[in-house]
Amino acid sequence: MNVTTPITLTQAETGLLDRFDAAQAGLAGSAPVAALRAQAAAQLRAKGLPHRRVEEYKYSDLRAFLKAAAPLAAAVSEAEAKAALASAGLLGDLDRFRIVIANGSFLPGLSDVAALAAEGASVTDFSTALAGEGGAALLAQPKSAGSDGVLALNTAFVQGGVVLSVKAGAEIAKPVELIQIAVSEGAQVTRCRVELAEGAQLRLIETFAGNAGAGEINAVFDYVVADKAKLASTRLLTREAAGVVLATTLSRLGAEAELKTLGFIAGPEFARNQQFVAFAGEHSEAKIYGVSMARGKALADQTLIVDHAVPHCNSREFFKAVLDDEARGVYQGRINVAQHAQKTDGEMMTQALLLSEGAEMANKPELEIFADDVICAHGATCGQIDEDLLFYLRARGIPEAEARTLLVMAFLSEAIEEFGEDDVTDVLEQRVRDWLAVA
Repeated sequence: MNVTTPITLTQAETGLLDRFDAAQAGLAGSAPVAALRAQAAAQLRAKGLPHRRVEEYKYSDLRAFLKAAAPLAAAVSEAEAKAALASAGLLGDLDRFRIVIANGSFLPGLSDVAALAAEGASVTDFSTALAGEGGAALLAQPKSAGSDGVLALNTAFVQGGVVLSVKAGAEIAKPVELIQIAVSEGAQVTRCRVELAEGAQLRLIETFAGNAGAGEINAVFDYVVADKAKLASTRLLTREAAGVVLATTLSRLGAEAELKTLGFIAGPEFARNQQFVAFAGEHSEAKIYGVSMARGKALADQTLIVDHAVPHCNSREFFKAVLDDEARGVYQGRINVAQHAQKTDGEMMTQALLLSEGAEMANKPELEIFADDVICAHGATCGQIDEDLLFYLRARGIPEAEARTLLVMAFLSEAIEEFGEDDVTDVLEQRVRDWLAVA
């Protein structure tokens, strides 16, 4: 007989449950959606927040870090959001379309809805979709995510977001920036679904701006990439003021589809970028990159599970981390290969550069293979700046601080340039320089 020992809820967990009780009547969704929300809240009550005894959170103890639960952010007007957007400036003068979510709600008046429609893409409010028939399907999660606690929190509290759909054969001419801005303090919980019909092509840039104060950011991105479609996604988690930023990607690839993503972390005290990628059609490819930078006592977590459920698919994972002071970095990556997924080709590499004696990196690459005709490999390295290279640069008159910056820049640029999206390469490298310039 198994006896389940009840947990003692922390102040933050109790606060989250109180927040749910207070907010659930006003949260969007049909009756099935409300049932899913209640089920997610029940999971929180039974298991608490993810903690170090949960294998996937062994190195990223959210329960220990989150001390209190802030209320959900209040709705804001377009005028308030417009003023906040004026100071965002994350992408400079990059020519792009923009979709704006402020304090967890979609603002069509500040978004390029008409311009995207002319390109073959529609943008609708996620809250409206939740309230419609079949809204509960928008909250589904892949088997590989299990009962993930961060996903459960998102399901319980999701305020809004968008559904971005690109019609068959359409190629969006410019990148689409999906910006989520905190106009006032409070928790911001969103979910965005990106649907590419057969043969569609999209370049997506996901950014976060503003100051949520003590409120956590919990954003889920659900990518549905149909046969022969191509999606390139860049995510910037660079908000210095944010305490907790949680970003989750759920990706499903059809046949002959291409997915390319880069998760960029630099700033939050506790940042977790987790991805669940599933191959559902043959002859598809996923290239997944990550860049993490952390200093002080910050934590930067890149977690990834790739499910090769069908034959003849390729995946490449390449992650870089630079850590200073007493910062901690985490990379957890797993490639699953099903028994019938023959001719799979998967390769995973993670590399970390430690700039101080107090910095710490946890590398955990894994392979779980049940097929016998595959090519799979993984690797991990962790070290300090090469003193010979540093001496070489200093011997040619380059000051030590500048030489160190050049070496770090070269280390991280390898992943950024291999990602290969010219529209954002300059933006990302400038963010690296800005981070390195801070004493």
